[in-house]
Amino acid sequence: MLTRNCLLLFLWILVDEGSAFSSRPPLLPLGQSRKGREFQRVKRGWVWNQFFVLEEYMGSDPQYVGKLHTDLDKGDSAVKYTLSGDGAGSIFTIDQTTGDIHALRSLDREEKPYYTLRAQAVDINTNRPLEPESEFVIKVQDINDNEPKFLEGPYRASVPEMSPVGTYVTQVTATDADDPTYGNSARVVYSILHGQPYFSVDPKTGVIKTALPNMDREVKEQYQVLIQAKDMGGQLGGLAGTTTVNITLSDVNDNPPRFSKSFFHLRVPESSAVGSAVGRIKAHDLDIGRNAEVEYTIVPGDGGNMFDITTNEHTQEGIIILKRGLDYESKKAYTFKVDATNAHLDPRFQSFGAFKDTATVKINVLDVDEPPVFNKPSYVMDVYEDTPVGTIIGAVTAQDLDAGSSPVRYSIDWKSDLDNYFDIDPVEGTISTNELLDRESIAQHNISIVATKLNSPVLTSRVAVTIHVLDINEFPPELANPYEAFVCENAKVGQVIQTFGAKDQDLPSAGQQFAFKSPKEDGKNRNFTIRDFGNNTAGIVTKRGGFRRRLQEIYLLPVVIEDNGYPPKSSTGTLTIRVCGCESDGALLTCSAEAIFLPVGLSTGALIAILLCIVILLVIVVLYVGLRRQKKKETLMSSKEDIRDNVIHYDDEGGGEEDTHAFDMGTLRNPKVAEEKLYRRDVKPEIKRGPRPPVSQDSADIRDFINQRLREHDTDNSAPPYDSLATYAYEGNGSVADSLSSIDSPAVDVEEGYDYLSEWGPRFKTLAGIFGESETQSDSNSSKTH
Repeated sequence: MLTRNCLLLFLWILVDEGSAFSSRPPLLPLGQSRKGREFQRVKRGWVWNQFFVLEEYMGSDPQYVGKLHTDLDKGDSAVKYTLSGDGAGSIFTIDQTTGDIHALRSLDREEKPYYTLRAQAVDINTNRPLEPESEFVIKVQDINDNEPKFLEGPYRASVPEMSPVGTYVTQVTATDADDPTYGNSARVVYSILHGQPYFSVDPKTGVIKTALPNMDREVKEQYQVLIQAKDMGGQLGGLAGTTTVNITLSDVNDNPPRFSKSFFHLRVPESSAVGSAVGRIKAHDLDIGRNAEVEYTIVPGDGGNMFDITTNEHTQEGIIILKRGLDYESKKAYTFKVDATNAHLDPRFQSFGAFKDTATVKINVLDVDEPPVFNKPSYVMDVYEDTPVGTIIGAVTAQDLDAGSSPVRYSIDWKSDLDNYFDIDPVEGTISTNELLDRESIAQHNISIVATKLNSPVLTSRVAVTIHVLDINEFPPELANPYEAFVCENAKVGQVIQTFGAKDQDLPSAGQQFAFKSPKEDGKNRNFTIRDFGNNTAGIVTKRGGFRRRLQEIYLLPVVIEDNGYPPKSSTGTLTIRVCGCESDGALLTCSAEAIFLPVGLSTGALIAILLCIVILLVIVVLYVGLRRQKKKETLMSSKEDIRDNVIHYDDEGGGEEDTHAFDMGTLRNPKVAEEKLYRRDVKPEIKRGPRPPVSQDSADIRDFINQRLREHDTDNSAPPYDSLATYAYEGNGSVADSLSSIDSPAVDVEEGYDYLSEWGPRFKTLAGIFGESETQSDSNSSKTH
C-alpha cells in the first residue's frame, strides 16, 4: 500500500510540474539603479498547486513531501528557500539550499485534512526576494484507519404481528470517518449477523424489513437482530462495526375470546339485593390491550330476564347482576347462555371465523329464612282531631313467605311514638288511638310498625305509617288582607276592579277551598257585585258606570266567604271601594278628596292639553273683544268712490284719549305749525284753568313713534301695491288733561275746585260730579260748624 501511494505521488508531481509557472523581472546587482527600468517576466518552475503526504506515517526518518525549485537557482548556492504558513517549522521543514520539504511527525487526516503554506526564493546574501511569494497546499492522503460506527445504536423498533414479507421495520445508519472521496475507505455495506430468517437488511441503505410471514406475537414477541457495517465495500481487509436492533411484534386482534369451560354453575341466596353481583365468569383472549377487550351479553331465553351482565374493564370478567328479586319458594333455578365477543374487530382476520364464544350459566337459588313481608311498602292513615280514645284508624298486614309460614306478631316501635298516642293489636295489626289528638299541636304522626316471626324472634321487618290528623273546622275564613279597592270615574259596566282572596286558620294552605258571594240582603246593590273565580280568589265587578267623587267618594261592599271544612264555616267581610280619577287608559291619577278640583299626578300629556285649551280660550276672548271694539269705532277717513284708495287707521290715542276727534292730527303731520293753545273740538270749555303745556315741536317720543310706524309699514308684506294713506293718531305729551298721576301731586293738601273737569268733555262729567258733590258737602259741613 505504501509503495502504491508513493508511486501515485511521483506521477502527480511529474504531471503537475510542467503546468506551474511564474514570471517577474530578474534581480539587479546591488547598487544598480532601477529608475527608468521595468521588471521583465521570468519563467519559474517551482510553484506547485499541492503536495501529498500519507497519514499515520510510521517511518523513523522524516517523511519526504516534495521539492521546491526556481529557474533562477543556477546551483551555485546563491538562492535560499523559505517556508511559512500552517505547520511551517513545527510540522513541515524545508532545506534552504535544495528546497526539499519533509514532514517532521505523523499526521492524521481526520484531525486536519490539509495544510496551506507559502514559499519564497530569496538571495542568500542580501535576503532580497527573487520571486513573488507563492502559496501551495499539502494534503494528508487518507488511509483506511477508521471503522464504521453506529452513532444512534442500539435501536428499538416494532412491527405488527402477522405482517407480510417485506414490511418496513426501521433503518440503521453507520458513519465512517475516512475520506469518502478517496478510495473505498468510507464505502459501507450492511449485513445481518444474527436475526435470520425473520428479518433482512438492505446492504446499501440499512433498511430492515420482515423476511418471514405470519410471525405471531403470541408465539414470540421480542427479537434481537445484530447488524454489521463494513467499509472497503465489504471486501476482505475492511474494517467493521456492529449494532443491536431490538424488534417487538405489536399486537393485532387475531385471536377470539375463549371461555375456559362451557358450563358455569353458580349459587345465589334468595335474599340477595336487587342490583348486587351474584357471580363472575371470564373468557380469555390471547391478545392484549384494546384487542383483548371482551363484551358479554345474555342470550334471550329462559331466566335471562332476571339477570344482567357487565364487563369489568380491568379484569375483563363478566359480572352477573341481579335485576329482580329472587324467591326460592317461587323458582329454585335459572339457566341461560352468555356470549363473549371482541369489542374491536380487525377486518383482516374476519375470515378466520366468528370472534366470539358461548357458555351456559346455571344459577341455583338458595333458601333463606326471611323476615315477614308487609303487603305495602308504607301506610298512610287519616283521623279527625278529638277522636275518642280507642277508635280504630287502620291496620297493617305482614306475612311469612317461607315454607313454614310462621305466625306474625305486631308492635309499635316506642322510639317513634314516645307520647304513646297510638296502640296496635299484636295479632290483627289494627291501629287505634290511645290519646286525644289535636291538629293544632301535631298535624302528622310518623310511627314505625315492627313485624316479628313467632318462631324466630330475631327476624323482624319494619314499615312506616303516616297518620294525618284531620282538622275539625273551628275557625271561619276571612279576607287574606285588608283590601282597599278603587274604581275609576270612567269605569265601564262589567269591569273587574279588584281581585281578593281569603285565609283560614284551620286547614293547611294546600287544602283550602273557599267560595265567595254577595249577601242576600245586598242583592239590590246597583253599583258592584262579587264574581267567584273558582280558584280561591274572587273579584269586584262594576254593575254600572259614571261614578262621581263629588257625589260619593267611598263605597262599602260586603262579601260572604265560606270554606269547605267539616262542618263548613262562613264569615262576612267588608271591602272598601274608593272612587278615583283616572286617565283614559285606566291609569290612576288621584283618589284624595282634596284633589277633586285640583288633581295631582297629572301626566305630561294631560298638562299640555289643559294649557293648550286655556291658551286657545284666551286667544278667542281677545279676538272677540277686539272685533267688538272695532265695530264701535269710527273710521278717520273713508272713500266709497275711489276703490283704489286704501285708508289705514291707527286708533292709538296717547295720553288717555280714545278717539281722534279730540286732537288735531295736523300736529303729527307738521308739529312746527302746532298752535300753542288748542282746545277740544267736541266741547267748548267754559272756564279756563290756566294754560296747558304746549306741544313740543321737536318731541323725541313723537319722532320715535313715527319712525317705528314707518319701519313697520316698510316691512309689511301685506301692503297693497298702490299708494295708500297711513294716519298716525298719537297725541304725545300735549294731553288736555295733563298728567293724572299722583306722582306730580303736591305734598301738601290744598283746596282746589274740580269744576274744570267738566270742560274736558262728556267722559269726565261723571268724575266732575263726584268730586263736585264731595266739595259741596265739605263746604256745608264747615258752614254748620261755624
